[in-house]
Amino acid sequence: MSSLIQEPSFPIVEIFESLQGEGANTGMPSIFVRFGKCNLACPWCDTPYNEFQSWTLSQILAKVRSFSAKNVIITGGEPTLHPKIVLLLEILKQDGYFLAIETNGLKDVPPQIDYIATSPKAMYANKYQRRCISKANEVRIVMDAQAKEFCEFIEQKIQADYYFLSPCEIDGKMNLHETIALLGQLNSRIHKPKWLLSIQTHKLIGIE
Repeated sequence: MSSLIQEPSFPIVEIFESLQGEGANTGMPSIFVRFGKCNLACPWCDTPYNEFQSWTLSQILAKVRSFSAKNVIITGGEPTLHPKIVLLLEILKQDGYFLAIETNGLKDVPPQIDYIATSPKAMYANKYQRRCISKANEVRIVMDAQAKEFCEFIEQKIQADYYFLSPCEIDGKMNLHETIALLGQLNSRIHKPKWLLSIQTHKLIGIE
């Protein structure tokens, strides 16, 4: 990078290598690049997205390249808040990485992304009524009080290959019974998308 151009920096919570723990790619060896900051504030969120440090582009690339996996998951917080992320993605793409993103779906996804996993939040349904992405590879919705109506709404808003419902974990307890009961209701409908159960398996086996 030219010394005449200031190198961009990004708010990074952590970068680590592990196995994808949820969704359609569960078990895939992946490098997680977790960005700080978020445009939502879900009360049950388990990510310390405000506990970040400033990393330069070179520092991020060096860390990613130190791992063996070739699947990079851009996550957060909300990574789409950072417009200069396209500079990072372009270089990772040139390096041959498969690029996935985990996003709440309220902002456009950079074109370099190969796989979109979006997690719309029912408690912010009014935001999704105004604007959200229209396509994703998978949708993951956390089970809460408004989940059924929100799942049916998101089916119409976001076209996806997979639709997942995940239990909500509060104080170490997951509402699994309510989650699978709702899955039964959703999947008893005729000519509607099928919904699958997604559990954060990385927590069950004690990995990041």
